[in-house]
Amino acid sequence: MKTVTIYTDGACSGNPGPGGWAAILEWNGREKELSGGEAETTNNRMELRGVIAGLSALKEPCEVALFTDSKYLIDSVTKRWVYGWQARGWVKPDKKPALNADLWAVLLPLLEKHSVSWHWVKGHADNPKNNRCDQLAVAQSRKFKDGEAL
Repeated sequence: MKTVTIYTDGACSGNPGPGGWAAILEWNGREKELSGGEAETTNNRMELRGVIAGLSALKEPCEVALFTDSKYLIDSVTKRWVYGWQARGWVKPDKKPALNADLWAVLLPLLEKHSVSWHWVKGHADNPKNNRCDQLAVAQSRKFKDGEAL
């Protein structure tokens, strides 16, 4: 199984508001940048989109070291909250609907396909790849904020 490193980030100007996501994939000395955005979204949705895009770009099952500054993402998966939400029909223990169920439903099969280890990095700190993802995500969100992508 190939080993791939993926860095991801999401950005949102206002929450909700225009947002962007980014992923950087590294494998065998090569690097690929992916990014996109939406006109009306949330930061957590953009964080999810970045991970979905990164994992979806892999053509075969891989061992993935995934780096993100999103505690929401890491905790939801590693503490297995999302699996409880799914088992209850996308309802949280407090009986409120789980947020972003549509994106979690896309991400969970990708997590089954790949062997993912989650790594938290401090946002806007000293990780060059996380900072690059942030730049790409913010640039995408600005396209929607400035009307370029509308």
